[in-house]
Amino acid sequence: MTEASGEPAESANESANESANESANESANKPMRQSRAPKRDADQISAIMRRVHGRDTTPEVRLRQALWAHGLREDAATDTAESLPGKPDIVFSDARLAVFVDGDYWHGNQWRRRGKAALEEQFEASAAEARAYWLRKIRRNMRRDCETSATLLRQGWTILRLWESQIAADREGCVRVIADTLDAQGQGATATAQGTPDGLRGRLAAKTCAEFFAGIGLMRLGLERQGWRVTFANDIDERKRAMYLAHFGSDDAESGGAGHFVLGDVHTLPVERVPSVTLATASFPCNDLSLAGARQGLAGKQSSAFWGFIRILEELGPRRPPLTLLENVPGFLTSHGGADFTSALQALDALGYVVDVFQLDAAHFTPQSRRRLFVVGAQASLLDSAPEPVPALASSATRPQALLDAIAANPSVRWRVRTLPTPPQREQRLADILDELADDAPAWWSEQRASYLLSQMSPRHRALADAMIAGEQWSYGAVFRRMRQGHSMAELRADGLAGCLRTPRGGSGRQILFKAGFGRYRARLLTAREAARLMGAGEFRISGSLNDALFGFGDAVCADAIAWIATYYLDPLVNELIRGAPLRAEAAPATIDAR
Repeated sequence: MTEASGEPAESANESANESANESANESANKPMRQSRAPKRDADQISAIMRRVHGRDTTPEVRLRQALWAHGLREDAATDTAESLPGKPDIVFSDARLAVFVDGDYWHGNQWRRRGKAALEEQFEASAAEARAYWLRKIRRNMRRDCETSATLLRQGWTILRLWESQIAADREGCVRVIADTLDAQGQGATATAQGTPDGLRGRLAAKTCAEFFAGIGLMRLGLERQGWRVTFANDIDERKRAMYLAHFGSDDAESGGAGHFVLGDVHTLPVERVPSVTLATASFPCNDLSLAGARQGLAGKQSSAFWGFIRILEELGPRRPPLTLLENVPGFLTSHGGADFTSALQALDALGYVVDVFQLDAAHFTPQSRRRLFVVGAQASLLDSAPEPVPALASSATRPQALLDAIAANPSVRWRVRTLPTPPQREQRLADILDELADDAPAWWSEQRASYLLSQMSPRHRALADAMIAGEQWSYGAVFRRMRQGHSMAELRADGLAGCLRTPRGGSGRQILFKAGFGRYRARLLTAREAARLMGAGEFRISGSLNDALFGFGDAVCADAIAWIATYYLDPLVNELIRGAPLRAEAAPATIDAR
């Protein structure tokens, strides 16, 4: 529903005399003011909001007039619309069609029309309080749009969501979309076959996810922070599943709990057990792709699990999700000279996906250096135009030069590269996430063991440790043991970051905390809670042994990074794709056994 037409006094800081019901198209074409009114506080913003009308705005009236000119009249009474979830702006009850006219400003499209990289950029000049208000409100509207659409679809309605800017730019085209939808409804098309564009758009609104290689569930943790709902999870590791269940519980699949977790090998997982979802994620094993591994690539024993995921997507057929998200290490780009990355992109392309790729470091969110590569796939049938050549891109934090080179090396792949904002600057340092352990806590190593750790350092790392020891305050560093020329060497970093958490195997791979100052030093392993904080999962309910916890977190994805991807990539993409064409419920698939 249109909450207000157009753009009401941008960021609530422009002149309050500007009409709140002016269309977004007209507002966008106004000349820039030479000066700005004083910034407003939350009470002033609320007062302005109360004067904004929510129904019968100019775009709605003009659309109705155009519909009437074509002999199309919606329900005369407003009772039906008022009683429906979201209060649609135009309702055709007999055809079970609900039409929403959504203001670009209010529903999260204005920043994109202005060529901004993110919603935040639309409010750069706003006072902090007003900026936070609008970001909260608009993102809440975006989430509500999906929830409302999903509810109406479950009730048997077909949904059309139109931007005000669409109506302003092509009113007759919008009328044709409504007329065509009514014609289809008249032929009994209240539900559509699995996999049609209308059905895929309907599935987008549900914001559901199947989480493959789920591990302990940090992909889910990040997505749920932004309103996504995981309805299926799969992993082969019983210990990780136990941690997953300890945190999320074991409710049934309908309630979004962990009853949907299917333990087993992705290569043999029956596709019938996978429900129809909006998004399928795959954090498949990195062992054979990592620069620290044997580099066997996608043919290796562990990383070949990727092909099990592709098999699932292929066998899902028309139930294939509209969106996919792959996560792995940057070494994926260069494995077998880039051939493995190309093979993965081609596999997605063959399944109907256009792709995008970017990189994100957990260090933007938590004090841990953890770069990861992400590939997003979107079903090409959902796009309003054919994929275009990749525009010239400058190297950035999310797309460094090595990644741009990989894009250029795959010109036959169907790309749809989205602009991304610069990730945030981290405020935390390693010291900020540490537990306060008493000097006599058993976690601290003995003097002999800590001394041995120092002896394992190279001259360069030992000099850094000595400088920390000589300091007049406590300082903290992270130590990781590596094999160098057949010898175990202790490598210290003291830049406020932990190294990348890894899975401890055979006692190795566990990160060590080094505390030094006042001529003294101590050492111990990171605790399970500290590892959780480094993964953006400080609230995680931890179970099992320390080794189990370090294994689970070391093999996971940073939850804060996933929440960022949901906020700045997945949610805006869904927000765009559910507009301009019908959303229909899909005909019920065959019975799914998710036990």
